Amino acid sequence: MTMNKVEKIDNRVRVKHILISVSDKTGLEAFVPRLLSVNPELQFFSTGGTFARLSDILGDRAKGCLTQVSDYTGQPETQGGLVKTLDFKIYLGLLTETYNEAHQADLARTKAVPIDMVVVNLYPFKETIAKPGVTPEQARGNIDIGGPCMIRASAKNFIRVASVVDPHDYERISEEMADDDGCTSLALRYRMACKAFDHTAAYDQAIARYLAETNVDAIGKIYQFEG
Repeated sequence: MTMNKVEKIDNRVRVKHILISVSDKTGLEAFVPRLLSVNPELQFFSTGGTFARLSDILGDRAKGCLTQVSDYTGQPETQGGLVKTLDFKIYLGLLTETYNEAHQADLARTKAVPIDMVVVNLYPFKETIAKPGVTPEQARGNIDIGGPCMIRASAKNFIRVASVVDPHDYERISEEMADDDGCTSLALRYRMACKAFDHTAAYDQAIARYLAETNVDAIGKIYQFEG
């Protein structure tokens, strides 16, 4: 496999497209309008309950700046929201490099856009397994797949994309963007990437620990076997 060697990047990246998909919706009511005030041309992409929350926050403005991910990709969400964001157009938008001609051609070919910021936090796995009487099936259902993939993809591409996993960072990010014409700096994106990979590592560790500590015989008792 031949890997791309990136030789040219931008320190300052003006944020134009943001994907938001969060379980913890704390702080969105201040963060999203602030970003929109910094750049009124911002476009937001979102899913499920987050899309509904953003629609409430934005009100009449939502029609001009908020798009359901399924409308963008052309693929409806599967039952129960099992598959929402695992799509070529999403990951092309996250991983594309600004000065890579092949990537830019792929964007044009698929009518995709580069995504400049991802705001994602994960299904509440730790909170779920901490509840009294939680079943292995309830725990399994709270293992996030799309969220960690988007976090990792955006964090890998910190040369262009900001990967935001913590609502406590919203104010810092919006302040930097307000002070610099809606741009993020490489320093900010790099700090966010470090935090993002730490976040997904801790999440996976919690899942691994839970599975290791749960007896497979107990798990077998909650399902009906076929065949």
